[in-house]
Amino acid sequence: MTTYIALGDWTDQGARNIGESPRRLDAAKGHLEEMGGRFVAFYMTMGGHDLVLVYEAPDDAVAARFTLMLGRLGAVRTKTLKAFSEQSYRQIIASLG
Repeated sequence: MTTYIALGDWTDQGARNIGESPRRLDAAKGHLEEMGGRFVAFYMTMGGHDLVLVYEAPDDAVAARFTLMLGRLGAVRTKTLKAFSEQSYRQIIASLG
């Protein structure tokens, strides 16, 4: 599976209903599992973003669907990065010749 890193920020709606955040996280995990993916890690962070999600999905279409689903709920906005493992990174660099 492909790894994705999502940087999340609470919307005004999400911040107003912060007490529901753990329930929303559990629901998001369930939705991703139904799509064939899984959470690898979750962090609440201080600084430029409120949350960091590391997850795996079978392909980019599933990752896009998951991101759109999160946005549609209105509590968080995300920026998603596609991640390459160290092994993949080494193969990509080696292929440069």
